[in-house]
Amino acid sequence: MNNESIKRTVFIVSDSTGITAETFSHSVLSQFEDVEFTQIRIPFVDTLDKADEAINRINKTAATESGLPIVFTTVINPELSARVKQANAMFLDLFAAFVAPIEENLNVKSTHSVGRSHMGGTSEQYRNRIDAINYSLAHDDGQFVQDLAKADVILVGVSRCGKTPTSLYLAMQYGVKAANFPLIPEDFERGTLPSTLVPYRKRLFGLTIQPERLSEVRNERRPDSQYASIEQCRYEVMQAERMMRIESIPSLSTTTKSIEEISTTVLQAMKQDQRIVY
Repeated sequence: MNNESIKRTVFIVSDSTGITAETFSHSVLSQFEDVEFTQIRIPFVDTLDKADEAINRINKTAATESGLPIVFTTVINPELSARVKQANAMFLDLFAAFVAPIEENLNVKSTHSVGRSHMGGTSEQYRNRIDAINYSLAHDDGQFVQDLAKADVILVGVSRCGKTPTSLYLAMQYGVKAANFPLIPEDFERGTLPSTLVPYRKRLFGLTIQPERLSEVRNERRPDSQYASIEQCRYEVMQAERMMRIESIPSLSTTTKSIEEISTTVLQAMKQDQRIVY
């Protein structure tokens, strides 16, 4: 049996940012745990010259590696798309796979407009997302307690359990105004929620984490400190989870969850997972 790991180069080719194709590729490629993928994003392929440059990069890789490169593409322009597909590679054209069947079902032609998924700077949804990002940054780690009434959700939990990245992801992807507030030893000694949060109990969502993982994360920031000790982490996690149970705050362990999974669970708890309109 050959124990040598499989390696393959993956190109993300788009006439816009390539973020849509990159996100999709991550979901698909994560199913192949025994394969080592090297991903290269080639964005803004919006002219024939740029298409030819992309072809050259793909063909050079194909000539030097044992397996054909894999190309995820979201090039809208038919001429550019056909040109790119002249490269020596395996192609997964996301728009060709999904847009045509929807056109047929709706009996309506799509706009074939570049960058539609990321919204223009003048759209209301785009402005809402920017407002949400600014809100989440201002209300990170309990540093600004004014305007909490405007929060869609307030994430609570011990320090370094994933509150900040989750807040920002919710803001950037969904336009959710997510504040986050740390639960600290003083709160546990008092045995009650911080008074600042009491009026907004129904908007709270708790994040927790396994103490061992929390200790690892904290040691990266403050090695060999009391703050990062396993004893301190066990105490804080136990007390935070106890408070969440007493206060009936819905919660989720972030230990083995991705930011996407955590955010989806938060949205479901908020009952806002169906509010996004394109």
